[in-house]
Amino acid sequence: MMLIPDAHLRVLADGRVLIGFAPLRVLRLSPSAARLTTRWLAGGPVGADPAHQELARRLVTAGLAHPCHAHTRWGPQDVTVVIPVRDEPHGVRALRDALHGRHPVLVVDDGSAEPLPGAAARHPAPLGPAAARNTGVLSVTTALVAFLDADVTPGPGWLEPLLAHFEDPRVAAVAPRVRSRPGRSPLARYERARSPLDLGAAPAEVGPGARVGYLPSAALLVRTSVLRELGGFDERMRFGEDVDLIWRLTAAGHRVRYEPASEVLHRPRPNWPALLRQRFGYGTSAGPLARRHGRAVAHARLSPVTAAAWTAGFVGRPRTALALAGVDAALLARELVPAGVPARAALRLAVRGQSAVGRMLADAALRAWWPVALPALLTGRRGRVAVALVLLARLRGRPWALDPMTWCAAGLADDLAYGAGVWWGALRARTAVPLLPDLSTRPRGNDGRRTGFGPQGVRR
Repeated sequence: MMLIPDAHLRVLADGRVLIGFAPLRVLRLSPSAARLTTRWLAGGPVGADPAHQELARRLVTAGLAHPCHAHTRWGPQDVTVVIPVRDEPHGVRALRDALHGRHPVLVVDDGSAEPLPGAAARHPAPLGPAAARNTGVLSVTTALVAFLDADVTPGPGWLEPLLAHFEDPRVAAVAPRVRSRPGRSPLARYERARSPLDLGAAPAEVGPGARVGYLPSAALLVRTSVLRELGGFDERMRFGEDVDLIWRLTAAGHRVRYEPASEVLHRPRPNWPALLRQRFGYGTSAGPLARRHGRAVAHARLSPVTAAAWTAGFVGRPRTALALAGVDAALLARELVPAGVPARAALRLAVRGQSAVGRMLADAALRAWWPVALPALLTGRRGRVAVALVLLARLRGRPWALDPMTWCAAGLADDLAYGAGVWWGALRARTAVPLLPDLSTRPRGNDGRRTGFGPQGVRR
């Protein structure tokens, strides 16, 4: 195995201090560990020594580096593809053709109006995608199972980068990048740039609170034995069952990876109302997920001091806000400087952290919190200016072929539909957890336990 440094990794103190972001993590190394890490990050292989393997694992799970396996014993013969489908015979045929007969394929017909020919199993009535996937797993005999929805098309060589991760026995699930299929319509261009299934171009360790917090089941590769041990997907959930599965895997001590070197294409929604219904449905999963996973569903995570600083700034108390921001920076420096981070670098990290919190709060205000936040913001001049600045900032992600007005209107409608779903799901589940920020100073790690983080999410 080799290690590839994360794009945002910073190395200080002659390699003895490593800093990663989202969330901010600081790892202090002994001189010998620093020499090993420097060699690995320069392209040297990680040896078979158990101590070396454990150090490499720490770097990977902290998001500071990403594994690269030159060889793998896994192949297409180890994978069964399960396709849950309802009323999409053309999609199934296209997906089968794209797979080129390299794997066993199990099609589960989830109560289609016209029974699908060649289905391995059929539900007499629709039970939902989670139930369809579980039905398919009952017939899987291979070590790995790949779930592919009928509206995705895997690209050439999509499987090999995913299989390599299973060289690590701790890895239980891996997913490719799911990109919206290119198109000429404004909707297709919007989906290509802002699909919730597309988790970006950077590889990641996956788990609650991480940069990539979940994986969509539109395309997902899982160890069959681990999936059965956990009881499969939760069939009571119509939306969010994939998020629930990933969080149960990490809580059980398994590792989950996101691998964008593998790519599949997803068919966009047919029209704008369908897109907004989908986003609303995604939002409704927040309530059931909160019942199962608590504050992991929070749309904003920040320390109480940081929250107080931003609140003071919003209500027009700039001196109080600056004082609290100074306290926050001092608390962060108290964590970083003893770890070997220079004071000036610690200050820059504090400023960067405050900026990231501002962006996070702005996104949460327009998405999950909008039924309360937008009326409050739009009634005052300061709030209206803040909303306008957020919308202007979002123009940076606009595809060149989509005009600014359409981009902003589509994004706002997307946010409002999702946020409405969050509130509806919270009301139905009778929980306010999805509507509240997580003000814990010690956020949960990928294994679900409390970790040694400082006031802004610094891992020591």
